[in-house]
Amino acid sequence: MADTTRITVTLPTEQVAELRKLTDNVSGHVAQAVARQLRHQLLGADLLRHEEEHGEFAEEELAEACSRIFGATGADGSVSAA
Repeated sequence: MADTTRITVTLPTEQVAELRKLTDNVSGHVAQAVARQLRHQLLGADLLRHEEEHGEFAEEELAEACSRIFGATGADGSVSAA
């Protein structure tokens, strides 16, 4: 089991009401959102560091990355996951 620390977080009433429509586990939902945001920020910092060391990404590199992440669209319009 993961180590946890209890803290109190204050959210607007409207947000809590909407969260309760989505889940019975508001704390778990918020924890997942925080983890996702932290990963996003760390990835952004890694990408900036890579560009500082190696220069900006080429259009071909960006296109390949998008294809791997979102799947490639074939000539017939079909989508395949990479």
